[in-house]
Amino acid sequence: MANIIGRPLPTSATAEGFRRMRVRRSATEVVVDAPAKLNLFFEVLRKRPDGYHEIETLMCPIDIYDTLRVRDNADASIRFECRCVGGAADCGLDQVPGGPENLVVRAIELVRRQARVHRGADVSLVKRIPAAAGLGGGSSDAAAAIVAVNEVWGLGRSRDELADWAAQLGSDIPFFLVDGPAVCRGRGERISPIRGMPGLSFVVVRPPDGLATPDVYRACRPAPAPVSVGQAVERFACGDPALAGRCLWNGLQAAAERLSPWVKRLEERFAQLDCLGHAMSGSGTSYFGLCRHARHARRSARRLRAMGLGAVFAARGCR
Repeated sequence: MANIIGRPLPTSATAEGFRRMRVRRSATEVVVDAPAKLNLFFEVLRKRPDGYHEIETLMCPIDIYDTLRVRDNADASIRFECRCVGGAADCGLDQVPGGPENLVVRAIELVRRQARVHRGADVSLVKRIPAAAGLGGGSSDAAAAIVAVNEVWGLGRSRDELADWAAQLGSDIPFFLVDGPAVCRGRGERISPIRGMPGLSFVVVRPPDGLATPDVYRACRPAPAPVSVGQAVERFACGDPALAGRCLWNGLQAAAERLSPWVKRLEERFAQLDCLGHAMSGSGTSYFGLCRHARHARRSARRLRAMGLGAVFAARGCR
């Protein structure tokens, strides 16, 4: 295991350091493509005294991207606009808050306070990742905003420092500041990157109805005998997708099934496909299958679209 799980969070925070995020800088703006994620393994260990749950999860970024554009402005205001296209427009448009409630705006305000700067930003967000889906779109957008203003304001802060700020906003956000898959522990903020995982192909469905993460955690029961992430990491790293498919697991799925009929419905539909394995992502309601290759993922996506189950994506893991 020691040669697979790397050291937590390298410290370089230049635009080039965030390869998976696809950060691009021009003379006038910073553009960040912020990826979605899948939870290939998710276990709830216990409820903590602070009210959060102790978790252990293996997360993988996938190539469904929101796009964030940030320009500096000198009048110290944050102007934010958002539009939804593709899967985000089909599912969850009404669940993407605007203005000061949006995680992107909150992330930029947090950086201003922590770095003690008095600059402003003009921010445009194009959402393709559905909301309330367990795909991490809001968290990824917030991480992208932290990276973008670090660049556009010339702050030069380290990745460790950015991750500390990110953890103040949400448990998933620090994950998006590392490149590639990672094991996340604690509330999700303790990140250990995974080395050597091969490229993976998935088919993902976000049904018409979503779930709020707090509701799912309130309904969940920590496992009396938790499953360890170790075997899943080893099997995914070995390069055999068929073996890895048998390790897909989500300890929140039973709770989500009690709250939304869509989760069980998707489980039944995926069981009819020839995927190597399938499970819910995060707190749901998105459901995914591990495929043999990209062509298999596209073929499975066509079959699922014909069933009218919601927004359907063929996706690849990005590293």
